[in-house]
Amino acid sequence: MPLIDSNENRKKLSHIYNEIAKELFGFGTTMLKVSIDHNIITIHAKHRRSPRSDALEGEIPSLKYEVDFHMSSIYKRKIRERLEKELSLSIEAVLRDYDPPTQWAITNVILHEND
Repeated sequence: MPLIDSNENRKKLSHIYNEIAKELFGFGTTMLKVSIDHNIITIHAKHRRSPRSDALEGEIPSLKYEVDFHMSSIYKRKIRERLEKELSLSIEAVLRDYDPPTQWAITNVILHEND
C-alpha cells in the first residue's frame, strides 16, 4: 500500500531512522532527507564518524569494512521491523548502501503494491 507523501509521514520516518542510528551508534545523523514516491521510500543520511571506526580503520581496515557491512545489515533489519510495527507498512524489500569514507547512506524501502 503506498504511503502518502506528507510532512507528517516524512517526520515519522526521519524520527524512526534517527532513533535506530542512536540505538546502534550512540548518536544520530548529521543530515537526513526522506522522500516518498508511490511505493518507494528513500532516505538520504549523512552519519557521524565514530572514533571506534577511525581506530579500526587505522589498525585493521578489513575488520572495519566487515563491521560496516554487518551494521548496515542490522540497520536494514531494524528499520523494516520498526516501519512494519509502528507505521503498519507492508515492506517488500529494504535496500541500503553505505559509503564508509564519506559516511553517506542511502536506504530504499520498497513497499508491497496492492494487486
